[in-house]
Amino acid sequence: MTLTDLGWSHFFQQQVEPDEADLIPARVWRQDINQYHLVSADGELSGTLPGRFRQSALSKADLPTVGDWVLVSPIPGGEQGQVQIERLLDRKSRFSRKEAGDVVDEQIVAANIDTVFIVSSLDDDFNVNRLERYLLLSQDSGALPVIVLNKADICEDLEERLEALGHVTRGTPVHVVSAKDNAGVDIIKDYVGPGSTCALLGSSGVGKSTLINRLLGYDRFATGEVRETDSKGRHTTTFREMAMLPDGGMVIDTPGMRELQLWSNTTALEGTFDDIETLAMNCRFSDCQHQSEPGCAVKQAVASGELNAERLARFEKLQREVAHLVSQEDVAARTQRKQEFRRFSKLIRNRPDKRD
Repeated sequence: MTLTDLGWSHFFQQQVEPDEADLIPARVWRQDINQYHLVSADGELSGTLPGRFRQSALSKADLPTVGDWVLVSPIPGGEQGQVQIERLLDRKSRFSRKEAGDVVDEQIVAANIDTVFIVSSLDDDFNVNRLERYLLLSQDSGALPVIVLNKADICEDLEERLEALGHVTRGTPVHVVSAKDNAGVDIIKDYVGPGSTCALLGSSGVGKSTLINRLLGYDRFATGEVRETDSKGRHTTTFREMAMLPDGGMVIDTPGMRELQLWSNTTALEGTFDDIETLAMNCRFSDCQHQSEPGCAVKQAVASGELNAERLARFEKLQREVAHLVSQEDVAARTQRKQEFRRFSKLIRNRPDKRD
């Protein structure tokens, strides 16, 4: 297996400095609590992260995650295949969300991916709003978003659900499959060629692991049933892991997300709702809030049926979420700067020349 087979490209090669020529490029395929499982041109490696690496990280996003490329060195006196991670290379793409809970930090779900498959089931858990949030986060990822609607074998109102989704997709590819029956899976394979990487994202129970098993051709990842009462599934996947497909290319399985908190900006929001932004350009006032202002082109479009009223409501809700996130980030950044200033001041006060 070559580095190119694993997704290595000029983008990563150009980041390697001349004095790093002896370091080994490797890719993270799984991460445990205190260990990174890596794969290189020479096979699998077991990587550790030095304390200085963690101490210098300002965010969890500064630490390696599944899909990342790192430069490593053998540990002197260590067992065969044991290495230390020396540097994390810049990512060409990443799918992020806000850390669950009250912590204001970025959680990278998958890194260096070419295609992100947003998987939704066609049972009672089908949710247009959730799909719209995934698409918004995909705007910042740098990867191609593709919507995969699974469990077509149990869906009795497919046309209605596709019509409801039509207000959201805005040109995003949509594919209907039944992973259980292995129907429609071949078209998914077409997105993943040699050297490329895809990730499957979605809630628990939508069939991500079953779909990956179909792509692999064997049952590698555990699957589970969903509750009949609400079509909710259990977390059969508890960690992220990357696997190599038989015909080349890699796929990342991810745990189902209970929370999909935004980690995005207004630019991504405008890209996802470009139809509303285009309409807003014709409003009488440049700062129109699309409420009760006269000459509001957006409200006129809703009244005429050109714009779906529910889509406008979701846009306004997401606008508020993004604005709140930006304010939280500003507060967190100011707090961090104060902490760094205090540490710097303490170091200055404790300098030997100051004590003398």
